[in-house]
Amino acid sequence: MTLLGETATTGGRKGGEGEVLAIRGGRALRGTVEVLGAKNLVTKAMVAALLGESPSVLRDVPDISDVAVVRSLLEVHGVRVEEAGERGALLLDPRDVESAHMEEIDAHAGASRIPILFCGPLLHRLGQAFIPDLGGCRIGDRPIDFHLDALRKFGAVVEKLPSGIRLSAPRGLHGANIHLPYPSVGATEQVLLTAVRAEGTTELRNAAIEPEIMDLIAVLQKMGAIISYEPNRVVLIEGVPRLEGYDHRAIFDRNEAASWASAAIATDGEIFVAGAQQQEMLTFLNVLRKTGAGFEIREDGILFRRGGDLRGVTVETDVHPGFMTDWQQPLIVALTQAQGRSVVHETVYENRFGFTQALVQMGADITVYPHGLQEGPRRVPRRSLEQAAVITGPTSLRGADITVPDLRGGYSHVIAALTAEGESTVRNIGIIRRGYADFLDKLSALGADFDVVG
Repeated sequence: MTLLGETATTGGRKGGEGEVLAIRGGRALRGTVEVLGAKNLVTKAMVAALLGESPSVLRDVPDISDVAVVRSLLEVHGVRVEEAGERGALLLDPRDVESAHMEEIDAHAGASRIPILFCGPLLHRLGQAFIPDLGGCRIGDRPIDFHLDALRKFGAVVEKLPSGIRLSAPRGLHGANIHLPYPSVGATEQVLLTAVRAEGTTELRNAAIEPEIMDLIAVLQKMGAIISYEPNRVVLIEGVPRLEGYDHRAIFDRNEAASWASAAIATDGEIFVAGAQQQEMLTFLNVLRKTGAGFEIREDGILFRRGGDLRGVTVETDVHPGFMTDWQQPLIVALTQAQGRSVVHETVYENRFGFTQALVQMGADITVYPHGLQEGPRRVPRRSLEQAAVITGPTSLRGADITVPDLRGGYSHVIAALTAEGESTVRNIGIIRRGYADFLDKLSALGADFDVVG
């Protein structure tokens, strides 16, 4: 492969979202990759530092673009952020928090949706907050209504402007009883980050209980918060008048771990994912076992391999402890190499199978049912937005010209190109840097054959 330089701010070789890879496929990926802190925890723990009256230290922070966005947003608000000695450690000092201009927030937020989670902490610290027009991956509607409704219940005043949304708390924030219509991860994070400093007790029902949520609760408890959770997705938060900084090592990124596992299986290779742990991967590992894929759980990580012929499976995405929606996209690439018929029911987002069009172009046999499938017993209740994909295999994939649509879909396209015979051109790969640290370096270490061409 061709090396074109390094940068410390984009997690690997330089370039933006328009970066292009020329990939020569047909080679098994073999070797070791290390996963650091979860994107879905690290960025939220960085925001939580705003709530403290003293500095925080967050460890195992990955070098990804989403972290860079949150760092710049914190710095715009007067938070001092700097490396804290060891690799992947950040010091976050919020003692000089100040208001930021709308234009600055908008400029630094880019396409990220993270500014919505700044609202609670900023309302506590400054009495006001601003949310620009929100971006993010185009995988579904992802409305922020859950967030705004929750903030209103805490006593926030929401004012919609042409440039975004301005929030204020003229009478402070108070505890609330909140029942989420869906166990949204983002809305649960919003409630946690707002309730810990609100006066009184907050009861949150139908909360998300993902491992990253539990790790955020651990961060907040280290800061002085009082949070308990009960059966049936009920979380109780007793507001406290003051929080201090934390010192915390982030939970590993199970999404990245599952992605490299799927890459090993799709390319008929063998990848040891250092840092991956069994407990958080339990549901994913169960599905792999049903496919016939092999894995070996070790104290310091998990080894993944194809291990023989793959079998088709049926998968239903769901909130934790179900099968994560972020896992299905790379898995579908592996399922193109499985014997027989696989069915993936996507019940979380309504537009997450768009990436399969490129796989069909490459020779995969995939049919998407935009209104889902009625057939067969279901564990996850049907949702009106759900879709289904039927994958029939095994099929030989061939090189193609592909444009990355979103984070997980983009990763899946790269792995499909590495699985395919011939050369593929994969455009817009900078999106992948949002969630995969040192992505090109890791591909190189695994023996991938590619060049950065633009």
